[in-house]
Parts: sequence; structure tokens; C-alpha cells
Amino acid sequence: MNLRKTALAAVAATTVLSLAACGSDSSGASGSGKDGGQITFLIDSLGASWVPNSASFSSFQGNVFDQIYDKLVYVSDKGEASPWIAESWENNDDYTQFTLHLKSGVTFSDGEKLDAAAVVANLDYWAKGQADKGIAAIGLFPKTYTSATAVDDTTVQVNFSAPTLGFIPTLGYAGSALYAPKALEGTAEDQADLSKNFGSGPYVVKSWKADDSVVLTKRNDYAWGPEASGNTGAAHIDTITYKINADPAVRTAAVQSDQAQVAYNPTPQQITDLKSQGFEVYTPVYIGFVYGWSLNTKTDIFKDVKVRQAVQHGIDRDEIIKTVYTDDWKAATSFFNDTVPGVADESDTFDYDADESAKLLADAGYTKGADGILEKDGKALELTLYANPYLGTSKQVDQLIATQLGKLGIKVNVQAYDVITYGEKVKILADNVAAYETTRSFGDASTAANVLTDKGENWFNVGSSDTTLNTLRDKIITATDPDQRNTDLAELQKYVLEQAYFIPITQLVQRPILASSKLDGLVQDSTAFTRFANASIGD
Repeated sequence: MNLRKTALAAVAATTVLSLAACGSDSSGASGSGKDGGQITFLIDSLGASWVPNSASFSSFQGNVFDQIYDKLVYVSDKGEASPWIAESWENNDDYTQFTLHLKSGVTFSDGEKLDAAAVVANLDYWAKGQADKGIAAIGLFPKTYTSATAVDDTTVQVNFSAPTLGFIPTLGYAGSALYAPKALEGTAEDQADLSKNFGSGPYVVKSWKADDSVVLTKRNDYAWGPEASGNTGAAHIDTITYKINADPAVRTAAVQSDQAQVAYNPTPQQITDLKSQGFEVYTPVYIGFVYGWSLNTKTDIFKDVKVRQAVQHGIDRDEIIKTVYTDDWKAATSFFNDTVPGVADESDTFDYDADESAKLLADAGYTKGADGILEKDGKALELTLYANPYLGTSKQVDQLIATQLGKLGIKVNVQAYDVITYGEKVKILADNVAAYETTRSFGDASTAANVLTDKGENWFNVGSSDTTLNTLRDKIITATDPDQRNTDLAELQKYVLEQAYFIPITQLVQRPILASSKLDGLVQDSTAFTRFANASIGD
């Protein structure tokens, strides 16, 4: 079989942070930071489940997982893939078969080998889940995956039913973490026990207490980190304690007073204040979807494309950023963040234009009643927004949008629930949910195209009825020419936004952190999680 190497020569650049005017002394493949010390990382939640394939881990548990698990491929914040546990790889001409060559001598913290057999077990776990245990597959893993075979201890052959150009970048996705096979053999309850989830990463779990804290200690024999991250060897910092504190003011104050070293999720208002005081706060934008709404086209309000387009043009995104956020947030230019390879600027398609919105609504047959609310056939034009509890600013954004659309005559109600109630009451495609507030990180835009249609999560409730959308999806996910794929991807973005299936709001600053001025060498990759393998702490 004709195999060819893909993108191995250049090691991807990463973002290495020197926070709060620290001098940087932590570059270099083996790491050159100061050894020793411990840090406390204050976080608003540690999520509801430690099952590795749990979709909920990305916002909170991922901070811990990023320290204890490795990946096959490292993907930088620019989307550039470079070796990690897979030190090289090849693919055939039509991208239906890949061969991964693994580093030798890698072990999980329970003593198992991270060899080809372990990688095969993980690939199956990601692609298929474990239905008998109620564990789902990773939603954004390529649906074209058929099988993987251990050729020898350090060689894995991966097979797909159709061309899968985005496979390698997907191996750096947040969900594509490598777990010890014995851990995967456990029950769902076992897999939800963090102390039994063994990885091969630079830290191991020392202790954890549900709804309270996780304590990690460094693994002294770690020697296989990604060169692109700045340290291939053991971590410098001895201990990381993740501690829950739900109050963002308390979290940031603890770092300012040196009682903690990292505060997760400072609010936009806090970020402005901290910067004015001379603190440096990192505000990453991950590779993924923007923050916006997927519209349920089967609901009364959004079955008409003119109404969908009117709502698109009725949202003033600049006002949202100026009112709710800071200059660290940028207006959306597509339904992908600008960090995504293959993103296209389609902002003209949905720019703010209140006059155009009014015209579209009139063309759709709506007229204002005595109360100023638009109506048609005696029915008011009314929308309920369900604030996303995972995004602290969501309710404030929704209230501002309610005011903006209210000026057009659209009645907007804003409903906010806590995380548990939201999960019970607000489901994508539910009859009562016309606009589902969403964002999502992913490994590659090729796999992301799947979630929009009935081959994935059917975000817009169009099923198989939109042949243009489905044809574009199929061309993208089966592409064999990267340039043609990007052309088709641009066409997909334009089409989805012209149909107003998705309403982009802002590019999402996700997982921002305030860090102590004593910390140096923090690294964040395409997932926007902070890695501590290259970090060190001074006096």
C-alpha cells in the first residue's frame, strides 16, 4: 500500500505564558524551570462525573485530565499537529488508512504499557463507547472509524470506511485522552472513580474528594512529553491542588493575596480590573464553535427563514461586547472561532442591521399590534431564551438581546436554571427550545461538520431534508484534498449562515485564568486548558 508521511518535520509553536511580568526561564525540550513547590488552583466546579467519555468534563474536569492523561498528538493553539505519544504517522492516498508509530517505553501510572494494544483499546473506546455500561462514544470522533490493529508493540494501523482527512488533528482533541486499558475494563462506577482512572501523564492522582478537591503529585519517571509544549521530561512543580470555590471574587482575591496561585474563570469585569492593577490574565479562544444559537427549524418561530434571518440581523454584537465583555472578546465572523483552520469570514451575512430585520419580518407577514409586539394570524412573535448555566455571562447576554429584539417587536423571555435543572428541562431539539445556546471545542472542522446534520446531533432539526447541507457535509468529511476541503468548508459556513440555521454571537473566551506572578512557563494548547508540565514557581 502506498503510504505517505504527513506533517512531521515542523514542530508546532505553542503559546508559552509569562504571567504578571515574570521572566521566562522555562523554554527548551527537556524543561529548564525550577523544581519543587506546590500550587493551589481555585475552580468554580469539578463537574458531575469523572467517566472519561463524559461530555461534561470539557469545562471543568478537563483541567485535571490534562495533567494526568497524554494524547497521541499535540495540537497547538493555532491548530498545528506535532508528535507526542505517536512520534510519526503515515496515511494512504485517500486517507482511509493511517499508520501510527508510537514512542517505546511509555507506561501508565498503574504500570501497564502504553503500547499498540492499549492504543487500539482507546480508539475503540473513543469511537464506540461502551453501550453495555451506558458510556457514550466521543461525539466528535470520526464516524467513519471502522477498526484498529496492533501491527506490533509500537505500530497501530487505523482503518476508516471513507476518507478521513481530519483524523490526526482529532487525536489532540480534549476527549482523545489515553487511558489505561485495565481502567477501561471497569464498570461505569469504576470509571467514575478518579482514583481508578490511570493515565500516562506527568501527574497522578494522590487524593480526591467529591464536590471539594483533587490533589495531584508529579510522576518522577515521566519522560515522553510533547516537544512542542516545552518540556518532554518530568514536571517541575511537585503538587497541584484543585479546590472548589464557587465565588469568582474569592478566587481572584486569593491569588492577589498569594493564598492561591491560579484562579479559574475570572469574570469579564474582574479581568478589566485585574489588568488595570497590572495583573496579566490569559484569555484563550479554543479551536471550536463560537458561542451562539442553533435554531430549531421545526418550531413555529423559526420554521420561516425570513424570521431566522431577521433575528440574525437584529442582534448588535458590538453592543454585547462593549456592555458585557472586554476587548478580549471578539465578535463572531462565522460559526467557528477565528482560531479554527478553515474558518471563513462570513460576518456580512449576519451583520447588525435593524432596518433589514424589520423588512424581513414585514415580508414574513408580521405586523405590530397595539402593544408593540409583532403578530401574525393573531399569534404574537414570542421567543424564550434559556441561559446556559455553564457560561456565567449567558443570562446577561440574553437580557441584552431581549432588549435589542424587543425594539423590533419580538417578545423575548429569558429563563435561567441551575446546572441540574437546566439539564433536565433544556434539550437540543426539544419542542419548547427554539434556540439552543451552544459552543463546542473540537479537533478538526471535518468532524465538526457531522454534528450539524442527522448523521450527528442534527443541530437545526432539518434531518435529511436539506440536500445542500448534507451534500456539503459529505464532501467535507470525505475530502482527500486539504485545499478543496477548505473551499467546501467555506461554502458550508456561508450556506448555514445564509439559511440562518445558526446565529453566531461572540467568539468564546473559554477557560480564562489569573495566575500568580510567581508562576512561569504555563502552556495552553488547542483545548485552551492550562498544562503545568513545564511550569515552575518562584519564591
